[in-house]
Amino acid sequence: MAKREEKITREMFAHLVDLAELELEEQEAEYIRKELNNQLAAIDELAAIDIPEGTEPASHGVPYTAASSQALRMDKWEPCADADAILEQAPDNKERYIIVPDIPHTTLE
Repeated sequence: MAKREEKITREMFAHLVDLAELELEEQEAEYIRKELNNQLAAIDELAAIDIPEGTEPASHGVPYTAASSQALRMDKWEPCADADAILEQAPDNKERYIIVPDIPHTTLE
C-alpha cells in the first residue's frame, strides 16, 4: 500500500501547537498529528464520493413521513426529589444557583 501524503507536516503541527500554547510530549504530539491526518484522509474519501445532482442534503433511503414516524413525546417537567442534595455537592452556590468560576484567559493582539 502506497504511503499517502500527510497534509499536516511536523513543522506545521509544531507551529499550531505553539500558537495554541499547548504543552505536548513528543510522543503525544506525533500521535495527535497522525490522528488529524487520518481524519483529513477520511474527509477526502467522503469528498470523493460522487453524489448525483439534485440529491437533497441529509437525504437517505428511508422516507420519514408522518405515517411512518413515531409521534413526538410531550415534554414533561418533573421536579427533582432532592435538589438540596445536588446543590450540596457543588463547590459554590448562591441563592440555589451553582456558581461556576471564571476561566482564565489572555487577550490576543
